[in-house]
Amino acid sequence: MDGNGRWAKGKGHKRLYGHFNAITSVKEVIKGSVEKGVKYLTLYAFSTENWGRPKDEVDGLMGLFCKTVAKEIDELNVKGVKMRFMGDFSMLSESVRKTMNSSVEKTSKNDTLEVIIALSYSSRDEISNMVRKIAEKAKKGDINIDDINNDEIRNNLYLSDIPDPDLLIRTSGEQRISNFLLWQLAYTELYFTPVLWPDFRRKNLFEAIEEYANRSRRYGLVNKE
Repeated sequence: MDGNGRWAKGKGHKRLYGHFNAITSVKEVIKGSVEKGVKYLTLYAFSTENWGRPKDEVDGLMGLFCKTVAKEIDELNVKGVKMRFMGDFSMLSESVRKTMNSSVEKTSKNDTLEVIIALSYSSRDEISNMVRKIAEKAKKGDINIDDINNDEIRNNLYLSDIPDPDLLIRTSGEQRISNFLLWQLAYTELYFTPVLWPDFRRKNLFEAIEEYANRSRRYGLVNKE
């Protein structure tokens, strides 16, 4: 979800103004995903690299996250949205972790759409953590070298029960994946749009889904005529 800062700057405001207005985009995409029958929606909200941003912006973001979740949780329940999170939670404040845990608990029985928030997330860290876990298993003799395969790797990543993404949407005209789901995106279709995230609406989501639907996914094979 890229472009909040540039959007705010273009309107003569500080970056946090862009983050505040981005909430509407999140709500729109969740609504659109429910309409289209999407089962999993992963939102890259905050990377581990983002901790290097100015403290007032980081504090404002975390405060905005807590207020937004508290305000929207009832509506999410009405829509049947299940909330989940992935990332390095040790870097988050106690208040943020409490907000996360509360939202997960309150929406745990919903099954219309799973919204996964990547918060304090780094795919390289996720992969490094996976390697350490498998190495520890091998050290203890709980796993043989020959047992280390794609399934074993997946089982030791964050939220291993979530399927690989079909479609990645990157806003704001940037054409990179920025340390996001590096393992899981192996055969994901990529969609880049110049729209800045605070301007992203359901119609933009539907345009991306329509283009995805017209693509041919071969997974390294050849389509049958």
